[in-house]
Amino acid sequence: MSLEQQIMTEMKDAMKARDEGLLRALRAIKAEIIKAKTEPGAGGEIDEATEQKFLQKMMKQRRDSLEIFEKQGRTDLAAKEKEEMAVIEKFLPKQLDAGELKGIIERIISETGASSPADMGKVMGVASKQLAGLADGKTISNLVKELLSK
Repeated sequence: MSLEQQIMTEMKDAMKARDEGLLRALRAIKAEIIKAKTEPGAGGEIDEATEQKFLQKMMKQRRDSLEIFEKQGRTDLAAKEKEEMAVIEKFLPKQLDAGELKGIIERIISETGASSPADMGKVMGVASKQLAGLADGKTISNLVKELLSK
């Protein structure tokens, strides 16, 4: 079942259950699907990689908003962001935990021969490709920086 079909099915269930939070998040995902399908060159179809890319983007936007709302003490808006993040997360591949991520990045560092923070770009290029969709870019960047600073 495609992502669009999954979203439509879940939207129907959310409408029946009158679950506003779930419905809001699903509508946001549906809007991104429509936007991706109507972009020039898409031809009305989107592949799984494109779906993952915009879901990751949506997660990042919500993570950034959540951080801002928490700093401002807006717990009502922060709760909505958390709600939407939980829904979007269901459609993303399982994220790597810190231990797995550290092991993979250490392997990449040894393969690329990086030894100082000056080699961060070289490591990030490989890590970003290998870990696309499996970890947040900011987390990868912080871990690479930490490991290269040792």
